[in-house]
Amino acid sequence: MSIPATGNPAQRTHVPRRRFSQNFLHDPAVVERIVRAIAPAPGQRLLEIGPGLGALTGPLLEAAGMLEAVEIDRDLAAGLRTRLGDRGLTVHEGDATRFDVATLGAGPHAVRVVGNLPYNVSTPLLFALLAQAPLIDDMHFMLQREVVDRMVAGPGGRQYGRLGVMVQLDARPEKLFDIGPGAFRPEPKVTSSIVRLRIHREPPFRPRDRRTFAEVVARVFAQRRKTVRNGLRGLLSPEAIEALGVDPGARAETLPPATLCALADAVHER
Repeated sequence: MSIPATGNPAQRTHVPRRRFSQNFLHDPAVVERIVRAIAPAPGQRLLEIGPGLGALTGPLLEAAGMLEAVEIDRDLAAGLRTRLGDRGLTVHEGDATRFDVATLGAGPHAVRVVGNLPYNVSTPLLFALLAQAPLIDDMHFMLQREVVDRMVAGPGGRQYGRLGVMVQLDARPEKLFDIGPGAFRPEPKVTSSIVRLRIHREPPFRPRDRRTFAEVVARVFAQRRKTVRNGLRGLLSPEAIEALGVDPGARAETLPPATLCALADAVHER
């Protein structure tokens, strides 16, 4: 029996709440394309962030047979439980940035995460989930197009920066396709994109200390035209930077993540 993607009339008339940055997906063709990209299979452990009115929830649940979801809006959470709770849906009510994936009881790299992330909390939510990367297999998110472009950018590109470097520490991001504003209610003022994040089993680079790495990346990208020498002033001397094979006069946007990792390791050693 097919599980409906949209809810009853009461659910469909839910007034989007600005404080939760709610834009509800309603286009069936877009829903189908997203679910096809995720390709859920029976028995997989799926976690949906921000299910909202359940446009993706129904099809995902039908394909996988069970689904965990985190929803901050208590009215939407209650509606989802009523409609789909007896079909295999478990709704966790609360802030997804504080959700502990380990509570799902899955093994290493066993959880697949999906969601239409609120634009106002997308970056902290991404970092909160990436901090739990050993438990996650992959993630499929709908985000503002500019955010996805920054996540997938490589060295030398205009979009390359702190976000992309930090994401690529734990995952390989891949932009799949764009979604226009008309697919949502209410229509956002931006275009969205679907991104796939495959969690690294063996990271291409591994900093000795993640906090030091995050600090170094934040400092060198704080002002895009600042040189590495100036960005790391007080942490590494120009001579120490040069000893790593890095031009102290280079700008951070020209350096690959592995090189930034080497700089961070040198700072940590000192």
